[in-house]
Amino acid sequence: MEKLTVVDHPLLKRDLTILRRDETPHGQFRKTVSDAASILAYEAMRDIDIMRAGLGMVDGFVRYIPEARVGHLGMQRDEETYRPVDYYSNIPEGIESAHVFVVDPMLATGGSATFAINHLKEHGGEHFTFACLVTAPEGVARLREEHPEVPIVTAVLDRGLDENAFIRPGLGDAGDRIFGT
Repeated sequence: MEKLTVVDHPLLKRDLTILRRDETPHGQFRKTVSDAASILAYEAMRDIDIMRAGLGMVDGFVRYIPEARVGHLGMQRDEETYRPVDYYSNIPEGIESAHVFVVDPMLATGGSATFAINHLKEHGGEHFTFACLVTAPEGVARLREEHPEVPIVTAVLDRGLDENAFIRPGLGDAGDRIFGT
């Protein structure tokens, strides 16, 4: 798949093993998401987060880009339609001249990713990279269809979505696991 980079790094593989375990405590899950995001940030650079789960990746990115201005887009999934519902937006000034990293642990259906990039384009953004830990082919296809110019950097391309539009094997609900809810 064009413009899809699956990062092959031994530390990232270790982190994914920890993240995939159901018994991983939320504190360790949160730290491991941040550690894995640092590896992705390093690879993606050769930050707008999608709240709430995307917050877990912000520290990993700003560790490598300390001068980054961080914006937030709040979205949640409608459990009946699987479409994103937005509830918050705080975008830094000047994104039209910046390279914007959109970060979210999961790229499942592609709904949140495409919504976020459309929203950022409406605010003047032009140059994007989407960074995530776990990706489904369906999300890649949708992001490619709607925003073919946006590179995707991910730790793993999983096999696909289940009947509830969750990535399998995936990580579970990353936001709930990061925040212990």
